[in-house]
Amino acid sequence: MESLGSLDVFVRVSESRSFTAAGQQLGISASAVSKTIARLEERLSVRLFHRSTRTVNLTPEGALFLERCRRILSEVKEAEAELLQTRGTPQGKLRISLPSLGTLFMPKLGDFKRRYPEIELDIDYSDRLVDVIEEGFDAVIRSGTPSDSRLVARRLGTCRKVFVGAPSYFSQAGIPRKPEDLTSHARLHYRFPRTGKLDVWPLGDKTEMIPERPASMVTNTLDPQVCFAEQGLGIAYLPEIAVRRQLEQGSLVTVLDEYDRENMVFHVLWPSGRHLSVKIRLFVDFVTSHLFPL
Repeated sequence: MESLGSLDVFVRVSESRSFTAAGQQLGISASAVSKTIARLEERLSVRLFHRSTRTVNLTPEGALFLERCRRILSEVKEAEAELLQTRGTPQGKLRISLPSLGTLFMPKLGDFKRRYPEIELDIDYSDRLVDVIEEGFDAVIRSGTPSDSRLVARRLGTCRKVFVGAPSYFSQAGIPRKPEDLTSHARLHYRFPRTGKLDVWPLGDKTEMIPERPASMVTNTLDPQVCFAEQGLGIAYLPEIAVRRQLEQGSLVTVLDEYDRENMVFHVLWPSGRHLSVKIRLFVDFVTSHLFPL
């Protein structure tokens, strides 16, 4: 088992190209990771990595060894999964990442937890584009088009986006009747954490955009937009599920519905090239079947 542990450390360093990142995934120090690799290299009498102050890269021998280690660990995980299935109780930690509006998924994830009480959910909320493999996530739920070739994606569903504001705001500023009217209104914009760019407000056939002008507020999470919009401080462009309660209560109302055709597409993603453990497979199957419609 000690040998298997060192192989796991080796694979994680190989995939993350970092002793620190591998240590974070395993819950140990970078120094402990380095010592484990050094002992493995000594036992094999071969150098597995080229090291520098900034990078860690596989040697040709290390690259060859990596493929064999992946197969070995995959077989071990498959054997463990088969044993867990015979016990009939899926268990273990499941580390997942959700976007900030993922709080709206909680009732459904609560159903998952009740169904599989022995699976420990470790949930991270973040609108930044996390590195699933380097940061050690088992699965993530994200909107947009998947672009990481290292991940497998399964489509979950869609959610339309709406222009919203408080009745008190529209009574003072007037109701925009066409897209061009938005240029004279206070706008509450979202900024993407990864790129720093503002969320563009597409309209009509998506070739028409809101003209550039200073926004009244910019934030990289949705909650402040919802709060400021409810206080009558401007118009926000938000996922409908994020403001469903406010729309039902009347604290927010939609405008320009006939021009708004934007939909957010959500996917669940998980690392490819690895054995799909029982807990990940159960989670993927559950959210695919139950998460949408919300």
